[in-house]
Amino acid sequence: MAWLVDNMFWVMLISGVLTCTMIYGAIAPQAALKSMFGDALEGPLAEIIVRNWAALITLSGAMLIYGAYTIEVRPLVLVVVGASKLIFISLVLSQFALYGRRQAGIAAAIDMVMVALFAAYLAATL
Repeated sequence: MAWLVDNMFWVMLISGVLTCTMIYGAIAPQAALKSMFGDALEGPLAEIIVRNWAALITLSGAMLIYGAYTIEVRPLVLVVVGASKLIFISLVLSQFALYGRRQAGIAAAIDMVMVALFAAYLAATL
């Protein structure tokens, strides 16, 4: 566990950069949906919702990067981002037959690793 505490800067920085890649969804929402889920939503409302979803995920990544540099906010950042990632994981798993074998399933698996590391760090430092 000491290894994780000593290297949490790198865990959060790498997790943050990976999470920030969802900026792609804010720039090209239809392409992001197609690559993540193999499906698309149509219409102007879908554009707003997907762009907002992607922007919020990107902000979570930015929070992880900030938390990597600012130890005092790490617990809050890890709890908020971890909760968000757990919701995404749960939603993908609830539709695993449709989306689990697509890029969304890969993202959920990577998020599971991140959440496990976040939880282990929090347990080790509390």
